[in-house]
Amino acid sequence: MKHLKKILTLAVALAALSLPFVAASQDDAPKQILFTNVNVFDGHADELAMGMNVLVEDNLIKEISEESISAPGATVVDGGGRTLLPGFIEAHAHLMLMGPSLPAMEAGTTWEDFAIHGVRMAEMYLMQGFTTVRDAGGGNGGLRRAIDAGEVIGPRYYPSAAFIGTRGGHADFANFTSPVGESTNFSRLNMAQEADDVADVQKFGRNNFRMGATQLKYMQSGGVVSAFDPWQLLAGSQAEIEAAVQVANEYGSYVMAHSYRKEAIMSALNAGVKSIEHGFAFDCDVAKLMKKKDAYITTNLTAFDPGLLDIPAIANVPASLAKAKSASATFANYVPNMKKCPVKRAFQTDCVGSVTACNIQIAYEKKLNNDFFGPHASLVTMTSVGGELVALSGDFMNPYPNAKLGVIEEGAYADILIVDGNPLEDFSVVGTGDKWFGAEPRPDSPETIRIIMKDGVIYKNTLP
Repeated sequence: MKHLKKILTLAVALAALSLPFVAASQDDAPKQILFTNVNVFDGHADELAMGMNVLVEDNLIKEISEESISAPGATVVDGGGRTLLPGFIEAHAHLMLMGPSLPAMEAGTTWEDFAIHGVRMAEMYLMQGFTTVRDAGGGNGGLRRAIDAGEVIGPRYYPSAAFIGTRGGHADFANFTSPVGESTNFSRLNMAQEADDVADVQKFGRNNFRMGATQLKYMQSGGVVSAFDPWQLLAGSQAEIEAAVQVANEYGSYVMAHSYRKEAIMSALNAGVKSIEHGFAFDCDVAKLMKKKDAYITTNLTAFDPGLLDIPAIANVPASLAKAKSASATFANYVPNMKKCPVKRAFQTDCVGSVTACNIQIAYEKKLNNDFFGPHASLVTMTSVGGELVALSGDFMNPYPNAKLGVIEEGAYADILIVDGNPLEDFSVVGTGDKWFGAEPRPDSPETIRIIMKDGVIYKNTLP
């Protein structure tokens, strides 16, 4: 009897010890969210898949079916016949650059100012439906670490760290009287670096990856609003561009090049650059080489807006106005050439300014994509093509390497939007804006975007 009591006491103790492990096992069960009664745009097809159900398990899409999906423990979200599509991908943003001008940021902006602006921009982008953003210069790895750790709200983040360019080029943000070789606000914060030769390109490129870059950004052409550089500039030798590609290849990644002129685009592609930024002189010769090199292009279509010459930063600065008029005349054939010889084009806004201003510009850029290329091409640009582009950062530097982005398919990351209506018929449901300059401030998030999910977490739900 005494032995029996000991055995029973031991059994009770063991049972008590096992209870936490049973509870932990239950807590560790995969979290499931089941979207029912949705029409799916998968990132590619030119028609919606009607009457579908989509099961998300943890941060991945587990199952897609027109039949009912058995998921007893799942949270069920009835889409009510709305459209489910991939989260949008912004392929060329500058989350850290708040403006109002480059001299103002160089002379009077601290790291706190940049950081606070970046946090606010990140949240704004996510609430506009962008679950992934590629930063095209100015942002290092700190913002991504904060987002991924849940410290701040924002999209998946692919930063390029410091712009790399030549003295007097489009990465030269120094004050006018700054001596050659003098450090600047931007260089100290690793937001822009002046490279004078191959060794500099290698040094700053490697430092960018050290600071959290997922790809490199090389400033090959000039700009319109910037202070020192004509847009026609061919900055940096072929050896310097090739050095940037060499460094990126060391890290299994790639180079994006700020390239305007046809000569710049062709030399960048021949050097091994995989992503042409802006590319305003695009034509069918460029398209042929891009396809041969399996390269991508991103273009801010606001550059072709009729009101571009009325922008105060252009209209009130004679040198910038002259550059803008010259550029507009030279780049007039971009849209017809892109329609005639289409290539893989990703979405670009390229806003430098306040959160309110960039919110307006993003919505207008969405509209221009539809105006110029139609709803299907625009949706593909904003989803699957962007997903392919950011994945070029490779196995080592890609912070999100375990699944696809920009598509609705089994095994892809659960970055999902649900919008009212059918965006292939009414593109405005993705959150477009009809006006750029002079537009009223936009809401924090478009009413027509009802669900915003990133990495399996719902950040917005206004479904009834």
